[in-house]
Amino acid sequence: MRTKKISFENASGYRLAALLDLPVDGEPIAYALFAHCFTCSKDYKGVARVSRALAAEGVAVLRFDFTGLGESEGDFAETTFSSNVADLVAASKFMQRELEAPKILIGHSLGGVAVLQAAARIPSAAAVVTIAAPSSTEHLAGMIRSSAAAIEATGEAEVEIAGRSFRIRRELLDDLEATSMREAVAGLDRALLVFHSPLDRTVPIRHAEEIFAAARQPKSFVSLDGASHLLTDPEDGGYLGAMVAAWARRYISPQRE
Repeated sequence: MRTKKISFENASGYRLAALLDLPVDGEPIAYALFAHCFTCSKDYKGVARVSRALAAEGVAVLRFDFTGLGESEGDFAETTFSSNVADLVAASKFMQRELEAPKILIGHSLGGVAVLQAAARIPSAAAVVTIAAPSSTEHLAGMIRSSAAAIEATGEAEVEIAGRSFRIRRELLDDLEATSMREAVAGLDRALLVFHSPLDRTVPIRHAEEIFAAARQPKSFVSLDGASHLLTDPEDGGYLGAMVAAWARRYISPQRE
C-alpha cells in the first residue's frame, strides 16, 4: 500500500488535511471516501486499518479530517453536522477534479450518518457503507445535552468526549436535532451495507436495525460479533476492509453502471 498526504479546500475556505491510501500495484478498481467518527480523525487506528485493508484489495481510499479536527484548519466549536456533510461533498468534488469521483462512501459512527445524508449530493457514489452508525442524529445530541447542561444556559460548554475536552455550541445540537435521517435513508437509492456489533454499548444495535429497515433494496447487513464501537481490535479493520471490497465489486463494476 502507498499513502499520500494531500489537502483540499472546503466550502468555507479552510484547508482540510487528508490521506490517500492506494494499492501497491496497478490502478485502483475504484475510489472510496471515508468519514471518521465524531471528534475522531483520519489517523484513528480503526479508520486506518479499514482503509489499508481496502487498498490491499485494490480500492483507493481518501480519508480526511473534518473541519477543526486533526490537522485540518478551522474551529471545531463553529462546526455543525451540516458542515460535516458539506466537507464530505467538498472532498468528493476534489476527488472528481484531481483523482476520480468516489464510487463508495464509508462512514464510521456519526460519519456513517453523514455519508447517508451526503449521498444524495454525491451522484458518483454507487455504494454506501455504515459502521456502528446511529439511526438518527438525535442520539448524539441527547448524549451531549445530558453531559453539559451549561449549553442550555450559556449557549456553549466544554464537553468531555472519549477522554478529551471539546467546546460544543448550541448550534451543533440544534442542527443535529433538526436533521431528519429517515427520509435520507428511505430515499438513498444506492446499494447499502450496514455493519454493527451486537455488543456496541455506545450505539446499540437497534440503531443498525432501524437503518436497515428504513432502507430500500439492495441492502445488506453484517454483524460484527465481538467488535467494540471504536474497532479497537486490529483484526476487525482488516475484516471490514475485505468485506467492503468484496461486496462493493457487485455495484462498482462497469457493466452495472
